[in-house]
Amino acid sequence: VQLQASGGGLVQAGGSLRLSCAASGRSFSAYTVGWFRQAPGKERELVGYFSWDNVSIYYSDSVKGRFTISRDNAKKMVDLQMNNLKPEDSAVYFCAAQFVIDRGGYASAASVGYWGQGTQVTVSS
Repeated sequence: VQLQASGGGLVQAGGSLRLSCAASGRSFSAYTVGWFRQAPGKERELVGYFSWDNVSIYYSDSVKGRFTISRDNAKKMVDLQMNNLKPEDSAVYFCAAQFVIDRGGYASAASVGYWGQGTQVTVSS
């Protein structure tokens, strides 16, 4: 599957942005999909995911209550609505598909099968 992310930009703290990721390929509905982010000098970290069976939605503690992931299998899209943005949310955001979820519900970047290109999100204070 190929992933194409869009929607990044510059926003003031407290503002909102919506990232979109369009997928191509026939197996999109069979994959867990989600978003990671990577700030300068830091490791790529999981933001959240939406499981392939639509049962599990995971958010990292740092974004819980502010970010919302949605997926549309018919359109092969996965979106990330980001509200109440903070300067520490500034990073390059990557959509991802097909990754391994551990017993704790977490997924590492190393487990990701497919990456989209990154889109920059910058939140000014």
